[in-house]
Amino acid sequence: MKKKTMLELHRISCEEFKKTCKIPLVVVLDDVRSLNNVGSVFRTSDAFVVERIILCGITATPPHPDIHKTALGAEDSVEWCYYEQITDAIDDLHKDGYVVCAIEQVNGSVSLNDFEVEQDKRYAVILGNEVKGVHQQAVDMCDCCIEIPQYGTKHSLNVSISAGIVIWQFFNKLVLFTKL
Repeated sequence: MKKKTMLELHRISCEEFKKTCKIPLVVVLDDVRSLNNVGSVFRTSDAFVVERIILCGITATPPHPDIHKTALGAEDSVEWCYYEQITDAIDDLHKDGYVVCAIEQVNGSVSLNDFEVEQDKRYAVILGNEVKGVHQQAVDMCDCCIEIPQYGTKHSLNVSISAGIVIWQFFNKLVLFTKL
């Protein structure tokens, strides 16, 4: 086997990406302190054609060299916006008809494996701070909470890893309904 060259990968330009059909998923980062995690979420969101990213609270915004280090330019292709308060972001997402889901371990959460994606709905997933997770006030405003099943000794995953798992799972379910 021979590795593909950059030309053989047939990647689209940033301008073409902006015109490409996206999956109906918004990723919300609330108080994510690591700029490398933010960059990683941009890069994953680009790979799986996420509609946009919402950055909230202390989460840094592009342009920033530490975001660029892991985003590798995805901060220019993926649409994003900033809200000072997560509650305002959730209010606007609800007004726009999104089902808002916290990625958090709570009583009554739904396992990511069991979460049913519906064809006619748009979704937003909230990922929280690396230590404290999603704020309780945000959890209280969400339509549901989704938990990533884990079987080892640790009780959590890195936020960018969690984002990758969740985005991939939603992509697999939503791409069936989206004309990509």
